Formats: sequence, structure tokens, C-alpha cells
Amino acid sequence: MKKFYCIVLLTAFLLSSNGFANGLSLNNIGPRALGMAGAQIGWVNDYTAIYWNPAGLVNAKGSQISVFGTDIIPIGTYKLNYTLPPELGGKTYNIDAETKTNHYISPNIMAYIPLMEGDLTVGIGAYVPAGLGAEWDGNDLIDYNMPNTGPYDWMGKIAAFNISPAIAYRINEMISVGAALNVYYGMFEMQRPMDMYNMITQQGGEDGLMDTQYKEDGSGLGFGGSFGIMVKPHEMVSFGLSFKTETSVAFEGDATLKGVATQNAERKSTYERDLAWPMWFGGGVAFFPTECWTIAVDANWSNWAKTQEMIVTDYVDFPEAIKEGAREMHLEWEDCIQYRVGLQFAIPDEIWAVRLGYYYDPAPSPDNTLNIVFPSITYNAVTLGGSLMFGNFGVDLGAEYMIGTERDISFEKKLSDTDYSEAMPGLHNMNILAVSLGVSYYFGE
Repeated sequence: MKKFYCIVLLTAFLLSSNGFANGLSLNNIGPRALGMAGAQIGWVNDYTAIYWNPAGLVNAKGSQISVFGTDIIPIGTYKLNYTLPPELGGKTYNIDAETKTNHYISPNIMAYIPLMEGDLTVGIGAYVPAGLGAEWDGNDLIDYNMPNTGPYDWMGKIAAFNISPAIAYRINEMISVGAALNVYYGMFEMQRPMDMYNMITQQGGEDGLMDTQYKEDGSGLGFGGSFGIMVKPHEMVSFGLSFKTETSVAFEGDATLKGVATQNAERKSTYERDLAWPMWFGGGVAFFPTECWTIAVDANWSNWAKTQEMIVTDYVDFPEAIKEGAREMHLEWEDCIQYRVGLQFAIPDEIWAVRLGYYYDPAPSPDNTLNIVFPSITYNAVTLGGSLMFGNFGVDLGAEYMIGTERDISFEKKLSDTDYSEAMPGLHNMNILAVSLGVSYYFGE
């Protein structure tokens, strides 16, 4: 049998999605942070300190409860125009696909209460710190199908909902510390085609095309922690460090196979999969040149190389050949550092404020594992936002536009380099629009 590219989509599809951000984490939590490109670690002074730097809770105003939501709209594109050499079948791929315009909305609520004359603050947050999602039109990708099959469903969603109690303590006028418990509830849904024949033989069929519809959904629970310190040696400058532990979520769910390779019979199995959000470390500095101006700069490091090198799925009820072919997904992600800078102009007591920012978000995935269902794009993002106070009520608005950098994976590289057996050749790109709105109520005067 002629060997096509052995596993075009197999290992790429065991997780969902075109992303809200690189990796599995959202880039900005809260409309204020979003408006300043997430440059928060060195000075955060609102409810989102629970996420960015728990030590910042002691800087928050009074007692407060806040609700906010973020609408994330990813627009991904994928193009492939290539004709295989005659010895590989001569098939022509002419794909020009775009993700469906879906809205991924995350609801969030946070609250805190200062105690001990403001030196001790306790808070709690229930929010979405991570998520990915996309849906493709199967008709646009039908060149990957076996003849006279499809279109198949191509979609994926993954999210984590975090319940996070937090505490912060002001040691003295200069130093504060804080910590938060992270209780992750992960949710997972995915539909995609795959090549059953490739999975069983590990050598590909006559054409290597997709012949089976795969579907799964599941959920899981995981625990981690966040820790922070903030130092303000002078009224014009503040520093912060923030650390999040690796959090592993143990997913369990149901998977279904149905298609040509299974003689249209439906096969079902439960599965188990551990998926980890990485250890994260960030540092930031903020400058206050005047009473109204804030300039903040952050850098965040994510340890993707440890958590996303390979992901293993254990299927309980599928035949042994399917279990062995489908259980491993190689990603080989690399550690990444994001750089953020934000600017705020606010009148005293922040009766109103305007914000803008920029951040650089590098792609963690190397070329040899890149694919359209689990994409990894380098982004340059611009952000803006503002706030208004009405008595005891506050309204915050933030928006960002993430501009993707196109990645080109050549078919020739895939055919000639065995390290590229799991890459999906073609032109990959994505742009993302996100808008966040929050409403807060401050208790007392």
C-alpha cells in the first residue's frame, strides 16, 4: 500500500479547538485588566487580584461584589492548495476554510471584604480562567474525506470554571502578601473526523483520508493554588510577583466512533484523560508619575513544555487496536513568555478612567505538531477600556483585538520529514476579538 502522510489529524484532534489565547488559558481576566493588556501583577487594585496577584486584594476599595462577562469571538482561517505526487496518488487538495463566527461567553463573579482595618482582606471568585473553542464547516474541509462520505462535524470546546477563595495580608506599609485556592471544574466537548484505518495499521490506507466520525464529551476536577507578593517602596513605583501551581484536571467522559471504517456501526467507550494547566510565574512593575497616570509592564512565563509534551487518553471499551492507535497525542509544546504594557489615566478615586495597552503572545506549538483543531498562533494584541462610577456602582468595559501571525507548514516538509507526521500542512492563522463588561457594587460610603 502507498503510504500517504500517516496521521494527518489523529493526534491533533484529541482536544478541542481554535483558541481564545495560546495554550489553554485566557489572556485577560476582568474588563479593567483587559483594557490594560493584563499588565496587573505589580499594582492590581480591584477584584481581579484574586487571579492576577492575590496580594493586591489589600489595595481594593472597601467591600465589593462584582459580576462581569467576556465575549470571545475567534476567526480562524486555513488554506491548503497542493497536489500529491503521482506515486502518492496524485490527489489535489483545494481548501479555503474559515471557522464559524461563534460567541464564547464566560460569566464571572467576585467579591471581597476588608478586615482588621484593611490590613486583612478575604475574597472569593467564581470565574472562567481558561477556555478554547471553534467550529468549522465540514463542507469546507471535505477534501480530507473518503469519497462519497461526509461532511463530518468539526468542532471543539474546552473550558475550566474556577472557584477560588483568597486571602491577603498587609505586613506593613510597603509589603503585602496573598494566596488563593484554585478548584477547577473542567468541561470538554469535541467532534471531528479521523482515519480509523491509519489508527489500526499505523501505516495509512491507499489515500490516508478521514473515514470515521469521532465525538466525545467529558468533565473533571482539579486543584491548585496561587500566591503573590506586592512591594511598594515609594509612592511612585510598585512591584509584584505572582505564581500559580500546575493544576491537573482528571477528565472522564464518553466517546463515540461511527463511520465507514466501522461499517457504519456505532462504537462507544468511556475514557479517562489527565489535562494539566501549567505552572505560571509572572512579574510586574507599575509607575505612578502623577496622581492620574499609571504605567505598568509585566512578563508572564508558562511551563507548557512540562504539561503539554504528550497527552494520553485511556479508552475503556474500544477494541485494543483502536485504544493503542488513539491513546497518545504528541504536542511538544515549548515554554513561552508573554510581554505586556498598559497605560491608565484616572481622576482621583477613579470616578472615571481610560486605559489602553499592548501585549505579545508567542505560539507554544512547534511547526511539526501544528493543526487546525488545536491551533497555536503568535499574536500581537491591542487593548482599550474605561470605567465610570455612579454612587456606589461602578461599570468597567474592556476590549482587545488579537492579530495573528500567519504560519505556513509546507506539504513537502511533511512528506520528507518524519518529525512532521502529526503536522497539518497549509496556511494557518487566527484573529480574535474579545469584549468584557463588568458591574460592581461598593458597600458603605
